[in-house]
Amino acid sequence: MRLDHVGVATQDAASLAAQYASLFDAEIVHEEEFDGMNVCFLDLGNAYLELLEPTGEETTIGRYLDENGPGMHHVAFITDDIEAALANAREDGVSLVDEEPREGAWGHTVAFLHPRDTGGVLVEYVEH
Repeated sequence: MRLDHVGVATQDAASLAAQYASLFDAEIVHEEEFDGMNVCFLDLGNAYLELLEPTGEETTIGRYLDENGPGMHHVAFITDDIEAALANAREDGVSLVDEEPREGAWGHTVAFLHPRDTGGVLVEYVEH
């Protein structure tokens, strides 16, 4: 596996995307509204930054921001076989947020691991 992206929760993805594009000489390569969020991906060359802006307060990211404020939300790793990655996590005793893979942003297949078993970090597996 390798790093795919880091997800950052924000109240204003467009402004943060513009700032990051300038700071990191990064290109905005994908934007969409998905699952109660406006998401924006910036290409850093070796990984992406995914900016997550809630479309309302009662969304997953809206609640996250209310509880935690803006900042890093998750770290995502790309895998060629998400089913095998989940099976390996189960065997290692890691609690799964998603027992089965599901559709994520950009049309990718995703599944999350619970942060209580991954050092306090929400981990996402991504299969393109």
